[in-house]
Amino acid sequence: MELADELRAIGDRAGLAGLGICDADPFPAVRADLKERRAAGLAAGMTFTFGDPARATDVRVTFPWARRMVVGAWSYAEASGNPAPRTGGTGRIARFATADHYQGLRAALGAVAGRLRASGHRAETLVDDNRLVDRAAAVRAGVGWWGKNTMVLAPRHGPWLLLGSVVTDASLPVSQPMRRDCGTCSACLPACPTGALVAPGVLDARRCLAYWAQAPGVFPVEYRAAMGDRFYGCDDCLEACPPGRRLLDEQLVGRAGRVDLVAVLALDDASLLARFAHFYVPRRRARYLRRNALVALGNAGGRSADLVAAGYLGHPDWLLRAHAAWALGTLGGPVAAAALRHRAQDEQHPEARAEMVAAVGRLRPAVR
Repeated sequence: MELADELRAIGDRAGLAGLGICDADPFPAVRADLKERRAAGLAAGMTFTFGDPARATDVRVTFPWARRMVVGAWSYAEASGNPAPRTGGTGRIARFATADHYQGLRAALGAVAGRLRASGHRAETLVDDNRLVDRAAAVRAGVGWWGKNTMVLAPRHGPWLLLGSVVTDASLPVSQPMRRDCGTCSACLPACPTGALVAPGVLDARRCLAYWAQAPGVFPVEYRAAMGDRFYGCDDCLEACPPGRRLLDEQLVGRAGRVDLVAVLALDDASLLARFAHFYVPRRRARYLRRNALVALGNAGGRSADLVAAGYLGHPDWLLRAHAAWALGTLGGPVAAAALRHRAQDEQHPEARAEMVAAVGRLRPAVR
């Protein structure tokens, strides 16, 4: 008990929003859910914990000596604040990605692991790691409850939490699970702009904007308008959560959650990836950040938006030419019409050409 109290004190000093301890037994119900949702296609192309449910729901597969998990939660809403009001030519970044907010969590859990090792115990830190369904561990450890938006919620902090664990062989006293749930509240379900929350606690990733912002390939046409000015991530279901809403109402408006899309699209690949080094980008290819920026630019508009998108019609990457065509079809105007007509005549890639033809079809007759 004395060591457990020390670990909690270390977590408090390091800024953790919560810390709990649970056993390292498997999570059979979570494993069954992962397999079922993957089989039903709800996981879309996600791997992470869906890739190996047996390992992700049993830390002893990786650490046979594990007895306990010390689970920590880091609140990032305070540091992220609220994004500035929407303006033309700017894109929005979800609060979890306005900076590498995992740094604080890693440091805090690193200090916890260090104390365990100093006491002669084994300790390994798992943060944003596919070897553990961190939400299941957090619920078992009493850090929070599993919300209807699939997030772990906690008093005061709501869903604005990053989670991680320290796996240890120490026989620490376990915490009691939190006796709380969402009750009759289901505000998050209708808040999703694409209906991705198909039932309480069930996400269909095939409809999720945050998933598509991190997925390779073509951004689905049917969700581009719903993407709005989002450049990376989506906070809608989190913002609708009453516990989380109260926390946001206390924050000052900041500008960390907005980027200049024109400036982003002007960066070279190395600079673009360096600026957003903490983002998950498929295969670390800048084309996917540019793709997102073009979709957001088409929705956000702004000064020079049509000229920038028209310039991308000549990009060597067909994927970017295709999304630039969609952006121009949405922006409209004489520049868009002229650029699309001119480029469509010479476009050789079938998908890019189809996007250009479709974009011309969406323009008002007066500007075609």
